[in-house]
Amino acid sequence: MNGEKPLLELQQVAKVYGSGAAEMWALRGISLRIAPGEFVAVMGPSGSGKSTCMNIIGCMDQPSSGTYLFQDVDVGSLSRDQRTLLRRHYLGFVFQGFNLLNRTSALENVELPLIYRGLPAEERHAAASRALATVGLHGWEQHMPNELSGGQQQRVAIARAIVTKPLLLLADEPTGNLDTQRSEEIMALLTTFNRDHGITIVMVTHEADMAAYAKRIVHFRDGLIESDHQQAERSSC
Repeated sequence: MNGEKPLLELQQVAKVYGSGAAEMWALRGISLRIAPGEFVAVMGPSGSGKSTCMNIIGCMDQPSSGTYLFQDVDVGSLSRDQRTLLRRHYLGFVFQGFNLLNRTSALENVELPLIYRGLPAEERHAAASRALATVGLHGWEQHMPNELSGGQQQRVAIARAIVTKPLLLLADEPTGNLDTQRSEEIMALLTTFNRDHGITIVMVTHEADMAAYAKRIVHFRDGLIESDHQQAERSSC
C-alpha cells in the first residue's frame, strides 16, 4: 500500500465457533490491510473463512481475538449501538439475493437507509431518485421488485447501498443470481463507483471472471490468507 494509511486493518484476527470437541476455527489469525479506493475480490472454497471475514469487516460479527481497525478506530472497543452507527454511516452492503422489500417500490427500497438516518421525506426522495438514476433506473422509481428483472433488482440494491455515500461497499456474491450479460453490467457499475467516486469495494465471489474486475485478489483457505496479489489494470476495451 506504499505507506498509505489503511481504511481498515485486521490484525491477527481469529474467530472460533463452539468449544471443546465442537470447536471450529473459521479464521486462524489473519492480518489484512485495505487502503481507501481499493477494489478487492475475496475468493476461496466454502468454509475457507472469507464470509466470516466479511461479517467481521461489516460489523455483523466480532473476532474471538485480534484487532479490527476502521479509520484507526478499534471496532472491538465500540458498543453495539456505536457499531450500528458505523454500519449506517460508513458502510454499504450488496447481497446475492438482492434483499429488496417485495411490496415496496424501487424508490422506497432505496430510501430505507435514509429513513434510519432520520432524513426528511423530501430529502430522502430526492437522494433515492438520484441514486436510481446513477445506476440507470431513471423512470423505474415506482416499479415493484416483481416488475423488475434480476439485473434491475440488483441495480436497485446497489442504489440502496450507495445512497448514503459510504466509504466502503461490501458485496457478497453480487452476480451469483445473474446471467453473464447482467453480471458484466453489474461489475461495470461497481467498477465505475470505485474508479469515479472513490468508493472502496470488498467483494466475495466464486467466479474468476468477476474477480478479474478487481484490482487485488485475496484467496482464503482453511481460515488463513493463502495469497494476496495485485492485478494489472483491466482494459476498458
